[in-house]
Amino acid sequence: MKFLVVDDEKDVEILFRQKLRKEISSGEIEIEFAFSANEALELLRSRKPPDVMYIFSDINMPGMTGLDLLDKVKVEFPEIKVSMISAYGDGENYDRAMSSGAKGFFTKPIDFDTLKEEIQGFLNK
Repeated sequence: MKFLVVDDEKDVEILFRQKLRKEISSGEIEIEFAFSANEALELLRSRKPPDVMYIFSDINMPGMTGLDLLDKVKVEFPEIKVSMISAYGDGENYDRAMSSGAKGFFTKPIDFDTLKEEIQGFLNK
């Protein structure tokens, strides 16, 4: 199963690869990274059908925000699940994300145990 992580901070890739090392090495999951919402959309649109099943996107990014990306993904790729990540656990972002169809909402620093539970729940369906 392929996941896409969208975050403008490039060190997030190292963190995700390190924290999910076991799941990646076992072949249980694959992870791709995009460093902007536009890059994520280009990646999704370049594959017919898209092979990404789940997106984890930061909310606060320059240009298109993660919430804007969520809206576009829900219209163009409704079968892809999306969870949002924010450095700010404010209720406004949470409410907007969930009402726009986000599957989950994580605050930074990410609790990778909870994230792994989310991934396992998705894999077991």
